[in-house]
Amino acid sequence: MNAEKRREIFRRFHEDNPEPKTELAYSTPFELLIAVILSAQATDVGVNKATAKLYPVANTPEAIYALGVEGLSEYIKTIGLYRSKAKNVIETCRLLIEKHGSQVPDNREDLEALPGVGRKTANVVLNTAFRQFTMAVDTHIFRVANRTNIAPGKNVLEVERKLIKFVPKDYLLDAHHWLILHGRYVCKARKPQCGSCRIEDLCEYKHKTSDD
Repeated sequence: MNAEKRREIFRRFHEDNPEPKTELAYSTPFELLIAVILSAQATDVGVNKATAKLYPVANTPEAIYALGVEGLSEYIKTIGLYRSKAKNVIETCRLLIEKHGSQVPDNREDLEALPGVGRKTANVVLNTAFRQFTMAVDTHIFRVANRTNIAPGKNVLEVERKLIKFVPKDYLLDAHHWLILHGRYVCKARKPQCGSCRIEDLCEYKHKTSDD
């Protein structure tokens, strides 16, 4: 795919949704960090239901740490893998309190040192909370990047690096959100809705579908 096509794709995404946002509910970098940790192999809707009950009660490292693993588990038990996630969140809170003055770090190294935080989670926090030029590649973005040919790659890291390189810089900060939303609602895994896709004429997917 050439640079002109990529620019037009993101121009249209921007035109349709000038200020895209994550669908995870949060009001602070800490709330975002915890929500993203909880969202692994879970839906944003499911996470939001749990945090809607948790955050009014505990939304700081100190408050969640005080709940302990068992106390936190009661709030998040509707989420998959909640026991291991509860342990990770409690340990993350302890480290934030002891090493970072209860603040969420704004760099990859410190973020990835927290339990339950991998490269993708770190990228989400750095991009969404701190507005850094990172690209969190989840299954939706991996699929869209390969299927459209915007940034094809054999693995997540390869796609991430290509997107950082190929997405026009003036669209890069919000590209993560546009691609996720496109993959979630239009370019779906089982059957992409090509007939109603905003970028169908630019997409290089060879097996386009109708919406019938």
